Amino acid sequence: MIDLGFIHAFVASLSVIIVSELGDKTFFIAAIMAMRHSRLTVFTGAILALALMTILSAVLGYATTLIPRWFTFYASSAMFAIFGLKMLREGYSMRDDEGQEEYEEVSADLRKKEEEAEKEGRSAGDQEIGVVRTKRHNPFEAFFSRIFIQSFTLTFLAEWGDRSQISTIILAARDEVIGVICGGVLGHALCTGLAVLGGRFIAQRISIRTVTLVGGIVFIIFALSALFIDPDD
Repeated sequence: MIDLGFIHAFVASLSVIIVSELGDKTFFIAAIMAMRHSRLTVFTGAILALALMTILSAVLGYATTLIPRWFTFYASSAMFAIFGLKMLREGYSMRDDEGQEEYEEVSADLRKKEEEAEKEGRSAGDQEIGVVRTKRHNPFEAFFSRIFIQSFTLTFLAEWGDRSQISTIILAARDEVIGVICGGVLGHALCTGLAVLGGRFIAQRISIRTVTLVGGIVFIIFALSALFIDPDD
């Protein structure tokens, strides 16, 4: 027998993550880092951070099931409607070059972090005795490469408090949590993979305005679905 609850949660989570993450800060982080470093390393660090954030958010949303089911179901649906209307309003007022500005801002931030990391990694010379002292190696950095750690950390911090994280919490409060996690992780993997493979070409040609408008419609659709679904199903 087909588990409709799982399918609905999976499709809802997958759709919401895709329209939330395309052209988002985490998307640009992966795209820019992949142009300078190993694509596999960048993708691995980013997707592990996003998967961890998805699981944590879903568990947090699931914890609200201690509250009466009907309340969390309709409250979360109302929040989806608010999110959708907010995205439509933002998309309507956006300029067509909004994505380019976001890309350049993230690129400048990453460039600054790269320069700081290079300065910290340089050896310090002792001019008085002519001995070159190298920086001690961190056992953690010896196991994981610096690029992996940077990709994981930057992605995790950028995702914290982001719209996709809040959406995951809301979805897990009203839908089947396993379906939310599976759909969310797959959505993140698709978006991050696209960013890593497409790099600058995709990042600079994504219309943030169009994605935001489509995202608003998707959020409203899932909010309206509450009118046709029994909260106890």
